[in-house]
Amino acid sequence: MMKNKPDEEDYWNSSKFKAFTFDDEDDEFSRLKESKQAVNSIRSLVEEEDDEDEVEKVSWSGEPVGSISWSVRETAASNQKTQREHAFPKINASSPSVSRSHSGYSLSSLFKGKTKPGNFQPFTDSLSESSVKLYAPELRKPKSESKDYISDWSPEETIHRMQQGKVVSLERFRSLQDKLLLLDFSVRAHDGNIITAVLIHLKRTLSKEVLFRELESRQTALRHFIHYLTEIRDHRLLLELLRALGRTEDAALLQYKEHLNIEDESKRRDFLKSCLNLPFSPEESAHVQDHYTLLERQIIIEATDRLAEHAGKVEIFQKFPRRASILNMPLITTLYYCCFYHYNEPEGTYSSPLNIRHTFRISEKQYFVTVLAARAKLKAWSDLDALFTSRNWLGFTKKKSPLSFHRVVDILQKNSAPTQVLQEYVGLVDDADLRIGLAQKHKCHDIVINTYRDLKDRQLLLGYRGKVERGSAEERKINDLLDSPHIRWKN
Repeated sequence: MMKNKPDEEDYWNSSKFKAFTFDDEDDEFSRLKESKQAVNSIRSLVEEEDDEDEVEKVSWSGEPVGSISWSVRETAASNQKTQREHAFPKINASSPSVSRSHSGYSLSSLFKGKTKPGNFQPFTDSLSESSVKLYAPELRKPKSESKDYISDWSPEETIHRMQQGKVVSLERFRSLQDKLLLLDFSVRAHDGNIITAVLIHLKRTLSKEVLFRELESRQTALRHFIHYLTEIRDHRLLLELLRALGRTEDAALLQYKEHLNIEDESKRRDFLKSCLNLPFSPEESAHVQDHYTLLERQIIIEATDRLAEHAGKVEIFQKFPRRASILNMPLITTLYYCCFYHYNEPEGTYSSPLNIRHTFRISEKQYFVTVLAARAKLKAWSDLDALFTSRNWLGFTKKKSPLSFHRVVDILQKNSAPTQVLQEYVGLVDDADLRIGLAQKHKCHDIVINTYRDLKDRQLLLGYRGKVERGSAEERKINDLLDSPHIRWKN
């Protein structure tokens, strides 16, 4: 509610503060006197005030401390020039005092830019120190550090200072002689980081022809430069460097590796075909040729099998759906895939396992292992029997394998082969002790009984009778052998 004029006059007459008017003298002495009285009054009020919760926290402008407008005003006031610091706003004598415990600013912080809560400074101090800056001046760097950076150090001294971790400038070395001295001294320092830093400077300031020519006689720096270009994947410049040095095979291998960045299979196949004319060594050229041939064949097989799978007319694709594409798979994985889905196809087809074996010169042992794993996965035991059966020139058949039969038994057991199948291949193990161990492990009782019979070891046969099931065919067989008069036992 607004007060009328008589009430307002009573208020000012009854107050112990004197109100400011615009008719006062505007000289510096009167302002200073009024400021002293105001500050002394505030100090007395703060010291007499006990209940801080009842004191409204305000600023010199009468606005609550911490408000947005207060922050803007005080920040702007602290940034004013020296000649305006004498014209502080007049203090409203009716405003309550500022609580020191709750305010983040002290008087000294408002007038001098300092932040020491609770430390009030007389108003005269602020006027006398009006020239104090409100921020810390930027410190200059020591002359010694500036000297380290700009002094005319020699190439050797520059490398030495780089070893010490000091800042140096390589840009001032403009002549080719100085740049090469930098490179030579960096190599002598045996510091890879310094060598790389100098090489980066030379790469930026020298032509490729000059740089390649000088690196050719500096093998240590050359190795660092090749490694650097490899790390940043600047294959274009690295390829130019290798060609300039006459390292054609390295350049060919680098160009061949670009196929890894080609995602489209047809484009990758065409790129590999173009790599066939690169100057590879004979061995590497054969590998590139195989890679191209394999990818070309994978593209054909993938397209054919995808159509067959979608058509739903091929039983094996319905029974065992394909889990992944064959494209870009390794050679052995491709062979396994063809043994799994195309085992009985004639050798003239691209997907025939025999065709793949002959085309890529796969060893007999590797071929047998792959076929065994694929057909055992399908439980195609008849295919395995035919795989290991060989016929001699007299027409007799015999089980033959390029890998040991105990390894064959392990592969069959991992694919859950029945006991009858395991027993057939356990019996083909040459070593008697190993054969007995495998037979006992896989419960091939007939193998154990026949082996003990061939050894004519009655005690072992008696001991094994206690391990077979009572009343079983194995127990009856053991009893018949023990009662046979035609066997001459050793014990």
